[in-house]
Amino acid sequence: MGQTETHADTLVAPPTEPQPPTKPPNRTPANHTPLDNPPSGNAPPDDAPLDGDPPGGGTRRLLWHLGEMAIAMIAGMLLLGPAWDTAGALLGITGTLGRPEVGALAMATNMTIGMSVWMRYRAHGWDAVGEMAAAMYVPFLLLFAPMWAGLLDADAMLLGGHLLMVPAMVLVAVRHRHATPVAVRRHPAVVALARRWPTGLALLMTVDMWVDPDLLSPWTMLVLPGAYLLIGVARRTLRGPGVLATQLLGLAGWVGLALVAVAAGGRTAGWLVAFGWLAHAGWDLAHHRTGRVVPRAFSEWCGVLDAAIAATMIFALLSIGG
Repeated sequence: MGQTETHADTLVAPPTEPQPPTKPPNRTPANHTPLDNPPSGNAPPDDAPLDGDPPGGGTRRLLWHLGEMAIAMIAGMLLLGPAWDTAGALLGITGTLGRPEVGALAMATNMTIGMSVWMRYRAHGWDAVGEMAAAMYVPFLLLFAPMWAGLLDADAMLLGGHLLMVPAMVLVAVRHRHATPVAVRRHPAVVALARRWPTGLALLMTVDMWVDPDLLSPWTMLVLPGAYLLIGVARRTLRGPGVLATQLLGLAGWVGLALVAVAAGGRTAGWLVAFGWLAHAGWDLAHHRTGRVVPRAFSEWCGVLDAAIAATMIFALLSIGG
């Protein structure tokens, strides 16, 4: 049985009531707002908010939760997109699903499902979920008429719908930023899976690679250390003793490996690139343990993604033979 509790994982933490002088001071960590109805007895700690919430509130917390929903929407598209293709083939409606307006609505549905599941997990009310769902559909619906009139082509309709979706999401998020959390019932297994969302997202992103493994260019390895440097600059986490030097050393190592792979070519290059991605999974693990430079959610996602890509490349090399 899951635990029923009320979470304060709304877009911005609601103001807390002043504590009577007779009560002990609130010692809740800065990044977790106290539960309105804390579990009693020996309830497991699984019902606490997810790790990684930014401290404080305001714009930073708003952007954090918008980012969470964006990731949930991407996960919905990755998970449910193939289901539409399979259903279209089985039902003989592939042509209908290929129409731009139908495809746009199917994409909005995928995003809405992923976003709705996450918002409910985060204890948002159904009114907020419904308004955010409308923010997925309405931008596309508004552009159907101009497309049918010949003023927009299908690509412009899809691009415009996604662009309009961003301010619509922000408006809904701001409108409900002080909403009272609702009681939710979660199974411990669901909580455990939600805490590992970076792993799930990485695995979803590599589904196609497992089905059809292929070799990547050696130059793709430059993305690996480059991402850490960019995030470190943005988060200002390169200032510790030896931190910047370590990141630059990693950059030099993967640049050198890429150059060797380009010079070697053929299967040797493939093995070197696979080794480079696998080595970066170890780099991610080390950063995940220390929590330095990048958020732990990023290092977890990157580590699983790197290991999966390396594994699929090894499968591709073994299937080539010779």
